[in-house]
This record gives sequence, C-alpha cells and structure tokens, in this order.
Amino acid sequence: METLLKCRKFEVRREVVTGTDGASHTREYVIHPGAVVVLALPDADHCLMLRQLRPAIGQEIWELPAGTLDIAGEPPEVAASRELEEEAGVRAGKLTRLCEFYPSPGIMSEKIVAFVAEDLQPGRQALGPTEQIHEVKRLPIVDAMKMAMDGRIVDAKTMITLMVWDAQRRRNG
Repeated sequence: METLLKCRKFEVRREVVTGTDGASHTREYVIHPGAVVVLALPDADHCLMLRQLRPAIGQEIWELPAGTLDIAGEPPEVAASRELEEEAGVRAGKLTRLCEFYPSPGIMSEKIVAFVAEDLQPGRQALGPTEQIHEVKRLPIVDAMKMAMDGRIVDAKTMITLMVWDAQRRRNG
C-alpha cells in the first residue's frame, strides 16, 4: 500500500489487490475519517436546511447540517451536536441515531452517521473559515421531501437521511 496524497481531511492510497481472475490489479481509494449529518426538527412538521456553496461542484445546494469527524476521538454524537450548533445555530435537547451508510464505498472509506435532533434550543452559529452557508431555512418536511424527489436537493447524505427518516416515521405510524 502506498499513500499518494495526505490532506487535512483525507488520504489517497494505492493498493495492489488480487482480482477474481487471479491477477494483480492496482486500486486507488480515499481514506476518510467519516462524517455526521443531522435532521434537525424544530417541530413535527418542519426541518432546518442549509443553502451552502460547494466549490467542488461549483454551485450552491440545499443540505442538512453536517460535518467531518475530523477531531481525533470525538464520538459521532458529539460531532453531530457541535456541527448542528456551528452551522444552524441551534442545540438539540434530544439527539437520536437514525442510520449509518457509506455514500461511495467503491472509492471511499467514509461512513456517515445520521442523527435526528429534536427539542431544539437557540445556540451560537460559528461557521468555520471555509464554510459558505448562505441561508439557514426552516422548511416544511413535506417540501424537503418534494425537493429530494424532484432534484432540487442533490446532496446524497441529505436525500438518504430524509428518506430513511420518512420510511421509519411511516412504519412507526
């Protein structure tokens, strides 16, 4: 295994693997510490969404509050609480783990842990120097679901979190 690039938030590695054909093949992949995403519910009918510039794709997109697990040893629950306050300016009185998923396991080790935040209280928004959040919006959940289905939300972690939450809500009645 060879490290090709080491950055603050990830590494790119090259490794030789044995394929099903018995031959050696070279694979490159990203080692990522993981991330959290938070579905913040100010009440039963609304969620908080962020409109954020994402330079990697050159556009602003709607997302749920989220962040990288880039503080060594920080548990996902603590990171989720921290990111929610930093990005959306609220604290959760109740934080529940919703699901975990790998958004792109063919090329990246990143695992995202999704949470639902309830009993929200005012906090202090404290954006990092590279974050470009242009709006925090209280949005009807039904509208967020429509946006995820019609292509106005294109962020995978947001779509997955909304869909899993909605499926669990429907199942639990």
